[in-house]
Amino acid sequence: MMKIAFLGSSNFSLIVLKKLLESEHKVVCVVTNLDSECGRGQKVSCPPVKIFAEKNNIPVLQFKSVSREGFDAVKSFSPDVLVTASFGQILRQNILDLAKFGVINVHASLLPKYRGSCPINWAIINGEKTTGVTIMKTALGLDTGDIISKSVLSILKDENVEQLSERLANLGGELLVKTLLKLEKNEAKFTPQDEEQSTYFPMLSKEMAKIDFSKTATQIENFVRGLNPWPVAFVQVNNEKLKVFKAVKTQNIWGLDLSELKAGQIVKSSGKTGLVVKCRGGLVLLDIVQPQNGKQMKSTAFLNGKNIAEKTQL
Repeated sequence: MMKIAFLGSSNFSLIVLKKLLESEHKVVCVVTNLDSECGRGQKVSCPPVKIFAEKNNIPVLQFKSVSREGFDAVKSFSPDVLVTASFGQILRQNILDLAKFGVINVHASLLPKYRGSCPINWAIINGEKTTGVTIMKTALGLDTGDIISKSVLSILKDENVEQLSERLANLGGELLVKTLLKLEKNEAKFTPQDEEQSTYFPMLSKEMAKIDFSKTATQIENFVRGLNPWPVAFVQVNNEKLKVFKAVKTQNIWGLDLSELKAGQIVKSSGKTGLVVKCRGGLVLLDIVQPQNGKQMKSTAFLNGKNIAEKTQL
């Protein structure tokens, strides 16, 4: 049995933490980020792992930077290993050297591909057919540490980030438990990453989420899936922001001459057709949308109560 200090914050982290608690190992503390204020009412939001840990009587430590503020507090639990999963903080050498077995990270890609903080989003956006999880020993670089184990997972056709994240977290948690057993028995093998094969993709932002209709319908489909549930793809319709949660490549069943239309112009806009837009090489249906101050709905339902002229430029 290993004593584990678990560092995480998100729902991905929570699933991995639950897998650890089902194992023979002991989670001696949970380290997470500070509570935050969010929404119009500035309500305090706690990291999911904090809520779960407190319900299960696991000590919780919260820091803006565990490297600057939390070394002594974490060390007081005498962990054999630190495990990180979607933690979101850069760790300094003092934390990397704190425990006997160092820091082990659950990363949601097949390293060295898709280093960075949003690997699940970018894998979907880029139209990948497969992804996976990597268990690595954390080093000072960004996702550059030695690989201990990997597991591959197929990406389903209509899967969004939330759905794929849940499957990857379950896979990662299971692989982590197996890897920790090897680590404890000194049977783990550490393989340096091939830097020539590495790829890195940046953090996402709301500003990056506007749909570019110079892309193909398939690229737009993937883009929308890769930003669902955050930051959510959008278009501007007559100076109003319309969020898009699902887009679908569609055929020109109306036999329209599209040659004189520009990419981003609305081709069909009715309660029967939904919101159909010209893109590079074809048409894309903005299938599930959300108007400002409204709810998610099919664009057919949205257009039953909203008149948007065809040929409007998005």
